[in-house]
Amino acid sequence: MEEGGEHPVARKVQAQFPAAFIGAALFRGDLSIHLKKEGLFEVGRLLRDDPALDFDYPVHVSSVDHMGERERFEVVYEFFSIRKKHQVRLKTRVSEEDCTVDSLTPLWEGLNFMEREVYDMMGIKFNNHPDLRRILLPDEYDEGYPLRKNFPIEGRGWRDTFEFLES
Repeated sequence: MEEGGEHPVARKVQAQFPAAFIGAALFRGDLSIHLKKEGLFEVGRLLRDDPALDFDYPVHVSSVDHMGERERFEVVYEFFSIRKKHQVRLKTRVSEEDCTVDSLTPLWEGLNFMEREVYDMMGIKFNNHPDLRRILLPDEYDEGYPLRKNFPIEGRGWRDTFEFLES
């Protein structure tokens, strides 16, 4: 993996938010910027509002479970600039005890359902999300988070209680 700190986008983020910037990496030309969660929203605003960056398209939000590490969960945002034709990933880590991060939906409305999916499947809460509720699982589901590594592969037995209609 190449060092990404010299990439112009990474340099701009580091210069404007040195306290939030952890590091940057390039892999096959794709830039990832690692941030402290406290700086995520302001860095997102910079990516959207700075005319030189112009990240106008939120591509994806995902999460990673690094079970056994102090900051167990990682939230990964991917953005693209249609006019500038460049991309960036923002990555931030959260602990299981403080499993929250600021929502970027107020900056990009298109992130609404993607953040809800991460919340529903991994249990990461997004502060200031306009409608943080389940999107894939039933509202009454309370048996854990299916994308966490410690969720049983066979589930927790609730699938056995579904009644299927015969066609």
